[in-house]
Amino acid sequence: MSYRGGRRGGRRLGAWLAGLLLLGVSVVVGCRIADTDGISPVPQLLAFLPWLLAPTGAALLFAALARWRTGLVWGVVALGALAWFIEPYGQATQARGTPVAELRVMTSNVEFGQATPSLIAAVKRERPDVVFVEECDHGCSSALTEEFGDDGAPSDALEATGDYPYRRAVEGYGSEGSVILSRYPLASAGGVPGTMGMPGAVADVKGHPVRLQLAHPMPPLPRQVGTWRRELGALRDFAAESRGGATILAGDFNASQDHAAFRRILDTGLRDSARLAGASRTPTWPARTSPRFGVQIDHVLVSEEFSVRSVRFLDLAATDHRAVLADLTLHRRGGTGS
Repeated sequence: MSYRGGRRGGRRLGAWLAGLLLLGVSVVVGCRIADTDGISPVPQLLAFLPWLLAPTGAALLFAALARWRTGLVWGVVALGALAWFIEPYGQATQARGTPVAELRVMTSNVEFGQATPSLIAAVKRERPDVVFVEECDHGCSSALTEEFGDDGAPSDALEATGDYPYRRAVEGYGSEGSVILSRYPLASAGGVPGTMGMPGAVADVKGHPVRLQLAHPMPPLPRQVGTWRRELGALRDFAAESRGGATILAGDFNASQDHAAFRRILDTGLRDSARLAGASRTPTWPARTSPRFGVQIDHVLVSEEFSVRSVRFLDLAATDHRAVLADLTLHRRGGTGS
């Protein structure tokens, strides 16, 4: 083969590689533009949308080496679309009006209960007022009761004892169990039905009712995308029905802002506390590679009655999720402001 023929072959190979990379990126970006999560593997890839900058950059390099002008234009357009959608999504307005209470909220997926000791240590150190615990199996639930108290009285009893005497739980094995712990009295409220436990309650925060709902829909596994979409839809319905009252919806959503099903929840008016604190896209999963590589799928969403003072992300041992710790201020309903 002549040198010239070899060079032409190399350019064709470069163009093919660039085209394949850009085609894959374009399918994912196209679903984002169309405001849909599509079918597998698109929902899984959408979670890592910002990381598609890497294959897009590689495609541009291949296109440049191949002198493929169409590929260069295609790549630049793809880069522009990615840059546009990487911007944080959702409202960024803080509540204003008379502050009536400050509270600290934590959410943590303890991965089948394995991280329970690490969670207990973090709760003792950080002293949140409300704790949402996902994948809290029977052993985890018992350990939390033993450590933080539960005198067996109704969870709305005003004379309950212990650091966190008020609780709502869906008991279960493995990933099915979930618990809400609270320093504030809790009244009963129907949780959101799902494959994994998603309990709900109404907290009495210094005389002000605050609706609490734990989120833990199924992950978008290849054969579970329909279930994942339905359960996120149920959380969206809860958020829409709770409008007009102070609400905290927190947990492992198995979804990021790049998923249409999660954006539907934000479109009801709830705000992501990480967004309000300037920490959008801080990765929470997988914890073993975060923050260098990962995605934010654990969230504390709040209604317009709340402002957010700060958000931190905690590394706990024996779980693939980072915990989210949000410091909130509850205001009398009186509008929002920047």
